[in-house]
Amino acid sequence: MTSNDPRSEPNRADLGKDPARVSGMFDQVAAGYDRTNTAMTFGNDVLWRAATTRAVAPKPGERILDLGAGTASSSASLARSGARVVAADFSPGMLAEGERRHGAMRNLSFVQADATALPFGDDEFDAVTMSYALRNVNDPKKALRELFRVTKPGGRLVINEFSTPPAPLFRGAYRFYNAQVLPRVARVAGTNGEAYDYLNESIAAWPDQKRLAEWIREAGWIDVAYRNLTFGIVALHRARKPA
Repeated sequence: MTSNDPRSEPNRADLGKDPARVSGMFDQVAAGYDRTNTAMTFGNDVLWRAATTRAVAPKPGERILDLGAGTASSSASLARSGARVVAADFSPGMLAEGERRHGAMRNLSFVQADATALPFGDDEFDAVTMSYALRNVNDPKKALRELFRVTKPGGRLVINEFSTPPAPLFRGAYRFYNAQVLPRVARVAGTNGEAYDYLNESIAAWPDQKRLAEWIREAGWIDVAYRNLTFGIVALHRARKPA
């Protein structure tokens, strides 16, 4: 029997990045999101998460914002340090899945939030971070300014995002994988394959490492630097708010 419930139909965002459509798409993939990510990255997502945690360098008692937290895997990794972590995301489905998995952690809280209008005061956080989420915001420059606003003077920014492999041969193979293989892996894993069609499109349209670093500087951050992970499939950007 075919369901007429629109929630059962695959929800696909596009490069217009309408917040309701992007949120709805992530709501639908929440349950299988981590499993699919591990499959499509051949386990590298675990290594990238560990590198992000090391870059944030959380300390006991610090207050840290993990924006675009999804199922809160990165938030939980940060919270294990003893820092007080806020897992924020605009997808209620992802947050619900994160709370189901990690809600027992006493120093981890969950907040539904729009990256372009954060529900936090100025200078609240010792560190702020986003992993694979800035690319999905319809105004990423505004999101970077909002992250700047809520960070304490001297506080830290870490952005981990899909990027542009610098080696032409590897870059070509990577783009073929994203376009032809990745959506099929998602469907085999039982996830909305159309969501991963969007993932490929959003990665292809995203600026390279140097351009993103420029955006971060334009938002007011200093000491901006980045390093490539796994041949530049992703790039780890770091910066600091002036003291």
